[in-house]
Order: sequence, then structure tokens, then C-alpha cells
Amino acid sequence: MKVIVTGAKGQLGTDLVHLLADRGYEVYGYGREELDITNFDQVKQVIAEVRPDVVIHAAAYTKVDLAESEPDKAFLINAYGTRNVAVASETVGAKLVYISTDYVFDGKANVPYNEFAPTNPLSVYGKSKLAGEQFVRDLHSKFFIVRTSWVYGKHGNNFVKTMLKLAQERDQLMVVNDQVGCPTYTVDLANCILELLQTEKYGIYHVSNSGYCSWYEFAKAIFEEAGIEVKVNPCTTKDFPRPAPRPAYSVFEHMSLQLNGFPNMRLWRQALKAFLSSINLGK
Repeated sequence: MKVIVTGAKGQLGTDLVHLLADRGYEVYGYGREELDITNFDQVKQVIAEVRPDVVIHAAAYTKVDLAESEPDKAFLINAYGTRNVAVASETVGAKLVYISTDYVFDGKANVPYNEFAPTNPLSVYGKSKLAGEQFVRDLHSKFFIVRTSWVYGKHGNNFVKTMLKLAQERDQLMVVNDQVGCPTYTVDLANCILELLQTEKYGIYHVSNSGYCSWYEFAKAIFEEAGIEVKVNPCTTKDFPRPAPRPAYSVFEHMSLQLNGFPNMRLWRQALKAFLSSINLGK
């Protein structure tokens, strides 16, 4: 089976390319240097030449705060770039996996969001990713929209790596305690995507590790699991104003995975432990 991965050099894309290759798939991974998703003709040409069975569209504009001052760029990449991939994938009959985000929700709920909950993004980033979802739904007939959250892994920058780095420089940290969500390990996310694409159980899926926590609780768990002594102090979002508003509560319910017979994702703390062991930081 031939699979194209866009955003192949990002933290999820890198793990996807490795996993698919290990499982015997013929993988074509493209970073932004090899494939400009905003160039419709180039996208169409590349996908027409490869004629993949599946396209995993992980490329995105992900600078959440910068997007507030660069809305045109965010929508060009996340909305129209996704349209280009959707149209070209549909033309060759390939299944499409689009990686989306918890930022499509406003975070005002107090129960976990299932896949049928109404969306209401607060930020330019969230709005541009939701526009990408809408293009996928309108222009493609065999799609998986995979919403994920709080992603971390071995490749690229993420919260876990940032905490470990800061712990080498300081003995105290302030971390927000009023944003709650679901951490997601890229390896687990990639494995779930692989399960999905082997089926025809199309639709929207919430894919994160099980359970939830605040950023403050996540930071404390990182240091506990890594055996690092750092004092973590809770603070509020107002103490650290950022240009883009974040959803205060973006806990996922994994309704689609459960109803379609896919296995539950492991608990976020178990995944964190596995990640820290993989980078030789486990106790």
C-alpha cells in the first residue's frame, strides 16, 4: 500500500513515516521543501504521479499566537492547503486522513467533547483548522478527520521537552492550572491513525491518550516520572497573557473510537512514562 505523508518532518509526521515504513508500507514523506501544499498544481502533480492509496495530511501552520497577526497565512496553509490536498486525493481515489485539533472548540464545556459536539473556535489557528475540516468534508468522500491535542514526541518542540529543558536552568517554575486537556504521545497517535486507515470506518475521531489533566498537573507528572526535583507553582492563564485565546477545557471523549470498535488509547501518564524511557530519562 502506498501512503503519502505531508508534514513528514514534523513531530507527528516523522513518527508516522517511521511506523509506516516499519510495517511494510511504501511511504512518500514530504516536508515543506519538497511539497508546498499551498501550490495547487504542485500538489495535484505529486499526488497524481504517486497515486497513493492513502494521504495523511499532517502539514499545518501551527504557530498559534503568531496566527493572530498572520491570519491570511494561517488560512492559506490550513484551509486552502488542505483543500488542495483533499481535491488531489479525491481525484486519485485515495483515502484522506486530516490531522485537526482541540482548538476547534471554545473550551466552555464542563463535560468531555465527543465528535458530534458543536465547534466554536476562539483563535485564528482554530478557525483555520476548522475551515480545513470543512473543505475535507465538502470535497472528499473517504476521509478520517483526526482531532488531537497537547501533542508531544521525540521530534520537534513540545511542552514535555520545554519542561525538561527549563528544569536544567531553574529550580522553580510557574505553570497554568486553569487549562485542562488530554496529552497525546505521537507514537500512540501514529499507531491509532494506522489502525484507522486500514478500515473504511470514515468520519471524525478524537484521538488522545486517555484521562486528562491541567498543564500544571502535566508538568508535575513529567518531573515525577523523570525523577527531577523542581518546584512547580500553579498560576492562571491571566498571569501569562498570550495573543491567542486557548480553550480552558478541551477534554476529549473518544466516542468514535469506541463505537467503531477501535481499542482504547492508554492512559496519558503511562504514555508519558514510555516517552521518557525512550529518551533515556526514565527512572
